[in-house]
Amino acid sequence: MDIMDKLTILSDAAKYDVACTSSGTERGGVNGTLGNAVMGGICHSFSADGRCIALLKVLLSNSCVYDCSYCINRRSNDIRRATFTPRELAELMIQFYRRNYIEGLFLSSAVVQNPDHTCEQMIETLSIIRNEYKFNGYIHVKAIPGADDRLLTALGLLADRMSINLELPSHHSLKLLAPDKSRESILLPMGKIKSGINQNKNEIVKYRHAPQFVPAGQSTQMIIGATPETDYQIINLSAALYKKYELKRVFYSAYMPVVENRNLPALDTKPQLLREHRLYQADWLLRFYHFDASELLDEKNPNFNPLIDPKCNWALNNYGEFPVEVNTAPYETLLRVPGLGVKSAQKILRARRLTTLDFGDLKKMGVVLKRAQYFLTCKGRGMVGLPNNPESILWGLLSQRSAEMARSSEQLSLFHMDSNREELVKCLTGQI
Repeated sequence: MDIMDKLTILSDAAKYDVACTSSGTERGGVNGTLGNAVMGGICHSFSADGRCIALLKVLLSNSCVYDCSYCINRRSNDIRRATFTPRELAELMIQFYRRNYIEGLFLSSAVVQNPDHTCEQMIETLSIIRNEYKFNGYIHVKAIPGADDRLLTALGLLADRMSINLELPSHHSLKLLAPDKSRESILLPMGKIKSGINQNKNEIVKYRHAPQFVPAGQSTQMIIGATPETDYQIINLSAALYKKYELKRVFYSAYMPVVENRNLPALDTKPQLLREHRLYQADWLLRFYHFDASELLDEKNPNFNPLIDPKCNWALNNYGEFPVEVNTAPYETLLRVPGLGVKSAQKILRARRLTTLDFGDLKKMGVVLKRAQYFLTCKGRGMVGLPNNPESILWGLLSQRSAEMARSSEQLSLFHMDSNREELVKCLTGQI
């Protein structure tokens, strides 16, 4: 099998891993080395000067010894198998870089023979890229749960970002669908990486030229929809991971039915893409808007409303706290207003030191008034003619969405505007 055949198989096998994001690290070019790393974005993102930056996203091997039910690369699945040698993959990556196809590498792998052997092969690959070819650009590598701590440390000294996939949201689901893995084998190295990052930060303070260990931090990924966990369970787990392991990102991957198994949804089941989107929106609220997971969902309402975003849903369920006066509300309160983002809230704080703001001023600032107008007052007055109760506001928000989708020749697949008021109330309370 030639190199291009291997690349075709192993790049396609890597498409189910969604944990690609901006680099999170800054490293300038050094004379005698190849490449650099910029904070502004890697993998189909854009840097500050407008360039689209891409990674080579590939597996080292898809010949796995594990038999995870949900995985297309599981050992019992009849697919074409391929494995790069470290030298093959390193030279391929450098050739692509020199041709300006890519600016970095995203490397993962199935478990070949055992975790330690797989980790050793990945270390050899990155060692060739870093030390022989002097590549100074961005590398994201997937750590292999169960590998020796010393191997994970060596891998972390060669990579910018590491991630360990949590795979499934609960211990029960992991045991059911991935019997070769355990929650402990995933969380233990996650804790080791966190400790290594913190220790390395202290070393760099003392010794400026100390080698960096995972300078862009670590992330993880969960499969959504393969098992029956609720959004409430998932978002609480994410909040705990951010707090305990100081993760940069938790990624959510809607389960794609690619294999048949009695413990999995049927092959004709549609991926829960809207649910994935709502989880990302809620995750953003946790990381940047100072929300607690317990504020967004509870055991009585365990799933996000598919019809409106989590921030609007929270605001409607807590409408007693609104409307707020844009000219006097503190920053933390402004962040909770639907339609106001971090930048908009900061602009409001700066502008109102110089003048008294009205709705026209907010529109000029880029505030999404289609949502914010229901939850704000300017100079003590709200927008004329707007409803002031949650049910009517929900109706207004959904009417706007319906009109927008009609203009794009699309239809609401989950909700029809001829629904009665009882259905709207159920929607508001999370019953549908």
